[in-house]
Amino acid sequence: MSQKEPQPMYDVAVVGAGPIGIELAVALKEQSVNYIHFEAKQIGYTMSWWPRNTPFFSTSERIAIARVPIQSVHQGRTTGEEYLVYLRMIVEMFDLQINTYEKVISLERDMTGFSLRTSTLSGERSYRARRGVLAKGDMDQPNWLGIPGETLPHVTHYFDDPHTYFRKRLLIVGGKNSAVETALRCWRAGAEVALSYRRAELNERVKDHLRPDLLAQIENGNIKYYPETVPVEITPEYVVLQPLSGGRSDGAEPIIHPTDFVVMATGFRADMSLYEMAGIKLEGLRRVPHCDPETMETNVAGLYLAGTTAAGEHQERYRIFIENSHEHVAKIVQHLTGQRPFRLGANPARNYELALAQFEAN
Repeated sequence: MSQKEPQPMYDVAVVGAGPIGIELAVALKEQSVNYIHFEAKQIGYTMSWWPRNTPFFSTSERIAIARVPIQSVHQGRTTGEEYLVYLRMIVEMFDLQINTYEKVISLERDMTGFSLRTSTLSGERSYRARRGVLAKGDMDQPNWLGIPGETLPHVTHYFDDPHTYFRKRLLIVGGKNSAVETALRCWRAGAEVALSYRRAELNERVKDHLRPDLLAQIENGNIKYYPETVPVEITPEYVVLQPLSGGRSDGAEPIIHPTDFVVMATGFRADMSLYEMAGIKLEGLRRVPHCDPETMETNVAGLYLAGTTAAGEHQERYRIFIENSHEHVAKIVQHLTGQRPFRLGANPARNYELALAQFEAN
């Protein structure tokens, strides 16, 4: 009877292959760290479900990773499709080994490191690593409102293509950048668009090139605007909108808005189950993972955070992006190896620092 071979022990297990997870992999490989890398879907999965031809708000040099510039024929902002091409090129260029379609479903600390269990297309597997890095982002699932009809077939939290709504009535719920851009693109594609937002005014962070455009279309009657309203019920024929005053129902009669489709642009949130399973402390209403800002190590020894995952379950006001997460990679690799990684962010000729206030204004 043959004995079962012992599991190999990796130095580091990385969970998540978005841009910061990939940049971390480049840094670990270049310092000869024996790591293993997991991604529940395909690399850059978040960008894969973006609306077609949607550019980043950040300029290309701010979202470049591993000192590899993003080049294009237009020298403009990079679309989601272009960025996925770029990420594939980075993986090919550095020959990164990433276990895609392998979701980490269990992460536990023991005396010598971490035990991981994963789910693949062909079954479950198990691994061992001395240290771990969670770089899986904060957009695992929608912010559900929990109202009747939210799961009907004509309702979606994921805007795909304006063509879907050509010559159809579309209600968009939300008042931030995604909602505003969806409204404008669908109206220009030939949809009859209405917008419901819980506040009286559009979110103050709506981009400068979007706000006046939407306000002009509202003023001209091209897009219907329902300020200070929230949907309370969705049916196949209409949506019931409840008027608010100061964020609360003011007792006014509900508005019945007939529509063919509903896009819920209400944001997204992270799945924190892996963090809880590993024993990471989640603090405050946003359930922000506890970590040392100097090293990105959590309260669980040997377990680190990188990228937007450090912001908690959701970001009401976005403060952590790709462009200000490169330093997470630097801190983690410095703490693990004693050496700061060379390949971070943009080509040095186009690299520059921004204060948080400037990020929020971008």
